[in-house]
Amino acid sequence: MATVELRFSALPEHVRTARLVAAAVARRAGVDEAVLDEVRLAVGEACTRAVGLHQSGGISAPVRVVLTEEEKQFSIEVGDEAPHVPPGDREAGADDVEAEEDEMGLAVISGLVDDVEVSAGENGGLIRMRWPTTPSPVAMP
Repeated sequence: MATVELRFSALPEHVRTARLVAAAVARRAGVDEAVLDEVRLAVGEACTRAVGLHQSGGISAPVRVVLTEEEKQFSIEVGDEAPHVPPGDREAGADDVEAEEDEMGLAVISGLVDDVEVSAGENGGLIRMRWPTTPSPVAMP
């Protein structure tokens, strides 16, 4: 199992770099070429969401991206350190717009990735996405 970990300051300009790294590592891991655009878009959406949560919460910790190549799958985890408040516990007002944007971002990710898990709590959130891989062809002597 090979793992690449990326941490970046919660700035929008770093999202592009995370997308490029994710696509390169996914390609090397054996993710189908036809799916690489979906990987790039999903990672971009997840990282943009994490950057927004950090910026709106005044959190200086970096956004975490962990890319893992396993035997038959490739996974990407995007983590933030923003405390997540359940929708029923939120106060009405400005947070409604942020909550709506958050839900829209998660809907986009769910539309791009068949195998996605979202978890969130008071210490932050995590989006875990998985794609199948195809074994690389064995070189013949």
